[in-house]
Amino acid sequence: MSQQENHIISVKELSIGYGSKKVAENINFSMESGILCGIVGINGIGKSTLLRTLGAFQPKLQGSINMGHLALEDHSASELSKKISVVLTEQPASKNLTVQELIALGRQPHTNWMGSLTHQDKRHIHESLNTFMLDELRQRKCHELSDGQLQRVFIARAMAQDTPIILLDEPTTHLDLYHKVQILRLLQQLAHQKQKTIVFTTHEIDLAIQLCDKILILDGVENPFGDPCELIDQKRFEKIFPSEMVKFDSKTGSFKINR
Repeated sequence: MSQQENHIISVKELSIGYGSKKVAENINFSMESGILCGIVGINGIGKSTLLRTLGAFQPKLQGSINMGHLALEDHSASELSKKISVVLTEQPASKNLTVQELIALGRQPHTNWMGSLTHQDKRHIHESLNTFMLDELRQRKCHELSDGQLQRVFIARAMAQDTPIILLDEPTTHLDLYHKVQILRLLQQLAHQKQKTIVFTTHEIDLAIQLCDKILILDGVENPFGDPCELIDQKRFEKIFPSEMVKFDSKTGSFKINR
């Protein structure tokens, strides 16, 4: 089997936006299973728009998006729910549910018409609760949780859905450094141990460089994609921010303020 056939996501010459308004173009990348990929770039460059397009929440303007051997638009809603799980920044109207109830919603694509949970469904729910350290909170109402706890619940729901692809929009927003690292390490483990392909948008470029297998830099021109070390060697991170304000240090893999 060729490497191309192994790609679970393949994007070519993609343009994204809203109606006649193009937000970004010339987006090209492909990934296999077991990859944690961060999408980085300045505010307004199209990170969330790209994620929503990959998740079929809005149509692409041009180009192609393939999930496995099939174009994204050729999937039915039922097929997509078994292939892609999505965690967006918008808070759902289900925060009055308990932690366990919200995570159980992730099994909806797999349940019968009555919504009955099988032994396998319950196993996925329990595994998600355990993986994201939510066992002690399982009966708590979601509106009673901290931001960090609630974010873990949303990601655990995506894990319970048991899709090969997981898309997350800013999963570390509003979290302190400890909880940012905790969430990203859990995502890294989920990608590597469960062979999930996980794509997330982030402003935490320093953390993405340290923890991601691949990074897509939306720069409005070339939108380079590759291993973090390759992108550092190619001096791709230097072009993200205006150089008179912020400078990228390739030795430490971090940004520093120009004094």
